[in-house]
Amino acid sequence: MRIRSTPIDVLFVNWRDITHPEGGGSERYVHRMAEGLVGAGLAVAMFCAAHDRAPAEDVVGGVRIVRRGGRLSVYPRALLHVIRHRPHLVVDVQNGLPFGSTLVTRQPVVNLVHHVHREQWPIVFGRLGGAVGWWLESVLAPRLYRRSRYVTVSTATADELVGLGVDAERLTVVRNGVEPPPPVTAVPSPTPRLVVLGRLVPHKRVEHAIEVVARLRDRWPGLRLSVVGEGWWDAELRARAIELGVDDVVDFTGHVDEQTKHEELARAWVHLCPSVKEGWGLVVTEAGSHRVPTVGYRSAGGLRESVVDGRTGLLVDDLDELTTAVELLLADEDRRLAMGEAAARHAAAFSWRASIRAFAAVLASAVRPVGPAAPGSAPVAVVQDVDRLVARLLDGVVGVEGGLHAGDGSDAERGASAEGDQHGDQGLHSGTRFRGGRRRSVTLEGNVVIHNSEPVTTASQQA
Repeated sequence: MRIRSTPIDVLFVNWRDITHPEGGGSERYVHRMAEGLVGAGLAVAMFCAAHDRAPAEDVVGGVRIVRRGGRLSVYPRALLHVIRHRPHLVVDVQNGLPFGSTLVTRQPVVNLVHHVHREQWPIVFGRLGGAVGWWLESVLAPRLYRRSRYVTVSTATADELVGLGVDAERLTVVRNGVEPPPPVTAVPSPTPRLVVLGRLVPHKRVEHAIEVVARLRDRWPGLRLSVVGEGWWDAELRARAIELGVDDVVDFTGHVDEQTKHEELARAWVHLCPSVKEGWGLVVTEAGSHRVPTVGYRSAGGLRESVVDGRTGLLVDDLDELTTAVELLLADEDRRLAMGEAAARHAAAFSWRASIRAFAAVLASAVRPVGPAAPGSAPVAVVQDVDRLVARLLDGVVGVEGGLHAGDGSDAERGASAEGDQHGDQGLHSGTRFRGGRRRSVTLEGNVVIHNSEPVTTASQQA
């Protein structure tokens, strides 16, 4: 169906949307932010690539979604969409390649980066293609967004962006929330069970989880691994399981619905996250909500924050250490259960509601910088549009309750939200905090970035 065109307050341009078969935690985050803005009364739209599991135009959670183009053609088509519809604010979701909306609009553009792709480019595109991709991400993108505010999900990514030349004062960290887990019928398996969840693509390195099973199965009879997800690397992973002689104990579930995903997590003993890079690792907190600790690679970046090493899981440096850490948790039930309890407490501290407020604060500061606008800086009509958008952002999102999925009102979520609310407005590097549509000056120490439940400083502040 074709969605009737109406003025757009905020347009997200993203490679994929939440319904895409290759969608994951990044898409979940983007849609949550968009839904929260809808709940505040804003007209929010998303432009993304088309796929065969959803119509060309759709409304999901109040967000108008337009799907056009493919893996690469979505980029120029997104710019045409920006030109035609002239949204009041654009959020470019940079998954490696920049959209470059700054080239086609005078309105504010906020750049959302989940993680830097330095390691992934050569894995997916080879040495030459990877070098081109890395130049686009590391050299061109910082220039395209040199006047834009940035949002990212971890201080690890923020530090990498600073290393690429992005000004620290334009960076805000808004971490992932987590939904309270649905009721499940599954209980922890009576025999050792591991789980790895995500897109089946090379840089997720699911092969390492299969290798762990191959190394441990003789010492752990009954050991099984659930590989939850789908992707174009599926056949290679199945072939690797056969090659290692563990295809009989590795279960490839393919794509599953949300309920089935949580059932798989609930029956696991340990969750593995062997990715090359993660901006945050949403599945870490999802597993934690089922009292399942995570073992992953320290070099992945965001896992250094989503996993509290030694408390909610274990971080390691290579495949040998990954194997040793998994066996340690399989053998030491008391330690595994204690880590699971700690992981559940850690997950409960993250609220989508607090994240949405922090994200909206960044948009508000991007739309209306503190201080009077320079004379003649924009046409009167544009200034009026900006004033209207700022008012709606500030009046609506500070108290946002709408736009959230059913289940967010649980006791665990309310408790996490209350903790997160203490710092949910500190995303304004300008030194102004907004409440109830009014401005008041505050003094912020250094460049404050947003933790979902507590403020965290950048590495440059800690030095």
